Amino acid sequence: MNFIFDYNEHKMITFKQINYALSIQKNLHFKKAADECFVSPSTLSNAIHEMEAQLGTQIFERDNKKVIVTRSGEEILKKAKEIKIQMLDIYKYRENNNSVANSSISMGIIPTVGPYFLPLILPALKEKFPNLNLKIIEGQSSQLVTKVKDGDLDMAILALPFDIKGLLALKFWKENLFLISHKEEMLNKENKIKAKNIDTSNLLVLEDGHCLKKHIISVCKISAKKKFSMESSSIGTLIQLVAGKMGKTLLPKLAVNQLVKSIPDLVETELDEPGPHRELALIIRPKYSGFKSIGELIEIFKTELKKS
Repeated sequence: MNFIFDYNEHKMITFKQINYALSIQKNLHFKKAADECFVSPSTLSNAIHEMEAQLGTQIFERDNKKVIVTRSGEEILKKAKEIKIQMLDIYKYRENNNSVANSSISMGIIPTVGPYFLPLILPALKEKFPNLNLKIIEGQSSQLVTKVKDGDLDMAILALPFDIKGLLALKFWKENLFLISHKEEMLNKENKIKAKNIDTSNLLVLEDGHCLKKHIISVCKISAKKKFSMESSSIGTLIQLVAGKMGKTLLPKLAVNQLVKSIPDLVETELDEPGPHRELALIIRPKYSGFKSIGELIEIFKTELKKS
């Protein structure tokens, strides 16, 4: 006996409905999801009701106070997320046919890299690819990894080591850490310093969530329970504190090149520990449709970084 499924008798779920449902799952709030999708709450709600009717099951439980994803909804949304990623890759292929020149790319970058990396590579990208539509989003590593996995970003620039959860890492830069001190508080005149000789009681670091803090703790073998004299949300603030003789900090070479050399009172001392202390990499999904074009970007990154 043969069974024939007639698609004409069943209205298909749309890509918009999938986007709406995934936004609700992320926000657990219909109004916030509607704002994120740039539609009215009633439009979004009606689309979800229709989607649930088409599937014959409830995806969300909702009342005036909260939204809960049902057990069947979890399975449906897991597949919906996979479909979204595949659809975005199809659109990406249509846009650029595997070439950077006329494409649209969304790229995430961490705050300990962006301010020092982007000024180096953006002019070169603009010159070589004048029609490239590049959207850049800054965020912490864990956030960017999730966005790339979910298809909300095409790629991201991260500092390794970091758990990229099954994504592909294309490394393009290696660098070591440097101790940054005020010249009047420099421990010695040597070009390098061992981690054991650094007084961590006045070491200034970034706050939790920044991978640079984890790299410093790892390379210097500092206890994760260590309480530092100051934790900041930006490297710029750390530099100003060091300039004000409030302590010392550790920075990667890329940041040193652009920050420290502009302040005469600051001196740098390379950390004498096995390296590289961190590596920059472009993170993409293994099946990203624009994979063939990535090599063009990597070559520009390498060329401009070498000039720095």
